[in-house]
Amino acid sequence: MAYIGKTPQVGAYQKCDALTASATADYTLQVGSSNVSPESVNHMIVSLNGVIQQPTTAYTVAGAVLSFNSALTSNDTIDFVILLGNVLDIGTPSDDTVATAKIQNDAVTLAKMAAGTDGNIISYDTSGNPVAVATGNDGQVLTSSGAGAVCAFEDAGGADTIWDLKKNGDQASISDNTATKITTWTATIDTDSAWDNTNNKIVIPSGKDGKYLVSATITQTQTSGNNSQNDTYDLSIYKNGSYLLTNHDKSRAGLDFSTNHISIIADLSATDYLEIYVKVTAGAGTTTVLEHSSFQTSNVCSNWSGVRLAS
Repeated sequence: MAYIGKTPQVGAYQKCDALTASATADYTLQVGSSNVSPESVNHMIVSLNGVIQQPTTAYTVAGAVLSFNSALTSNDTIDFVILLGNVLDIGTPSDDTVATAKIQNDAVTLAKMAAGTDGNIISYDTSGNPVAVATGNDGQVLTSSGAGAVCAFEDAGGADTIWDLKKNGDQASISDNTATKITTWTATIDTDSAWDNTNNKIVIPSGKDGKYLVSATITQTQTSGNNSQNDTYDLSIYKNGSYLLTNHDKSRAGLDFSTNHISIIADLSATDYLEIYVKVTAGAGTTTVLEHSSFQTSNVCSNWSGVRLAS
């Protein structure tokens, strides 16, 4: 038989700081100047005037307060107070020894978590390990790309890319039966600098892919030849140099001008570009696209707008 040492003891045995008797029955128990609370009145040894006191009968305890059954005097001496520890206090566990099952559910509070960076949130990486998601900017939202990607703060989807263009000056002498690009627009709203004024086109900015509501209104007047019910007016939105949508309209005899409107919800990606074209089949003569609010009395205009609805 081999001797392997003494049986380990359990508990947290402590001798309380010295107490000075005075004209009171209540005394605060401390160890190292910090309050301590016994497990119960039966987990204490109290000596008063050289006599071990009987728990409950001679004294009680509530939290860290020891209360004798009657007030003492300065002539009394509290010899010592020994705390016998908890029912089972194993002391401080060795490093990396406490398993998940040993921690009570709902026992870990925010106060026990390590400090982090202001604005970060906790997520999980592609391996299932906890990871801090970097703080976003004001107005951004937390988005997910699904399994295999860590969530991130990104610009909110919705109507965040908007342009509104007004026709700047009449565009005259548009040839008959010829698709002609409408130019010289002035941006009144252009939240993401999508308007390319040099090339007269809208270019979808980087990071602004999504569904866009695009609309345009063109007002034209016949500058030579005669208006008739057979005159046709095509208004088209071009995407990357090709037809995206065309609205075909026909004039009414005797009217001095014709207004055509077009709108579409289109899937657009970064670097896609949009242009506005008109084509008039009048049989003869030329057509003028009118400047914004050229006819004040009729409140007609040529304008072009778009808005991102969703990413």
